[in-house]
Amino acid sequence: MRHWNYKRGLVSTVLPLALGLGSLTLAGCNVHSEKPKTKKPPAASSQTVGVATVTIQSLPRTIGASGTIQAWEEVPVGAETGGLTAISVNVEEGQVVRQGQVLVQLNDSVLRAQLKQSEASVASAKATLFEAEASLRRSRELLAKGYLAQSALDTATARQQTAAAQLASAQAAVGELQARVAQASIRAPVSGLVSKRSVTKGQIVSMGSELFRIVRDSRLELNAEIPETDLSSLRAGMPATIRSEQVGSVSGRVRLVNSEVDPQTRLGVARVALSSMGGFRPGMFARAEIDAGAQPAATAPTAALLYRDNHPGVFVVDAQSRAHFRRVEIVARNADSTAMTGLNAGERVVVQGAGFLGEGDNVRVSAPRPAVSAAKR
Repeated sequence: MRHWNYKRGLVSTVLPLALGLGSLTLAGCNVHSEKPKTKKPPAASSQTVGVATVTIQSLPRTIGASGTIQAWEEVPVGAETGGLTAISVNVEEGQVVRQGQVLVQLNDSVLRAQLKQSEASVASAKATLFEAEASLRRSRELLAKGYLAQSALDTATARQQTAAAQLASAQAAVGELQARVAQASIRAPVSGLVSKRSVTKGQIVSMGSELFRIVRDSRLELNAEIPETDLSSLRAGMPATIRSEQVGSVSGRVRLVNSEVDPQTRLGVARVALSSMGGFRPGMFARAEIDAGAQPAATAPTAALLYRDNHPGVFVVDAQSRAHFRRVEIVARNADSTAMTGLNAGERVVVQGAGFLGEGDNVRVSAPRPAVSAAKR
């Protein structure tokens, strides 16, 4: 029988257990000592595009506007005398009249009777004055011969002066009535188009009441509403074409450009005088194309234009070769080039491949495109 060795058995039991614990400890240390691996972002892809450089060029510029046709000057016609009946109305709205033409005839029969009475008073005053002057001459002759006192001459002189004053008063009354009779014939103060009539036959006309409105010299103009960004480009005398779908078109010229801008709409007004009336009438809506001439502007190829959210713009490439969409306002354009606001000379805009770009995309620029030359519209 073999005896158990206590020390040997203890060693044989504890040693494997210690070795196992040590292995686990080392394994745990190895697990915690490993560093987590970070994933690298994939390299950003870039698209090859063709670009062109923005240049400053002079292109023919046409400024479009719309507005209302109005009279250059509308003259009201009223009655200078009142209480008389209109016995004839000689013109209608839309007719062209000449200066001095009788528009309305008022009943002046009473005025003419008063005029005859005043003329008779003038004749009587003339006879009285003639008699007083003859008496004054005789009184002077008698005074010179010593047959008449000075007081009698003074009386004759006073009678002559009174008669002269009465004659002057009667003549003034005649003049007044003559003027009132003339005012009973209401005449056109200027030549032009009758735009409004407010009187009818048989109407009792009051003094100062408006009877007609006349467009002086039949001159019309368009009150064209212009964006504030275009006002500085307009000058008086610039040619324009005024159009209406109903009556066609006529030529015209800018008469003046108002200095004020509506703070709500940001629109100013340019008054465009029509060369002739044509079929236009006050109150009609019309459009105008104003030839502003060749003006310097930032110009880029027309092919660079894109529309995002119904607004024109271009992709501009920055120094880090990133494309950014920038809104612009079109000033003038033709098939090859477009003048626009919102760009600076020397900037690069994408011409080829712009339709596939997004905001901030990296791009590779191909061989530079030659500068665009101005072309006739």
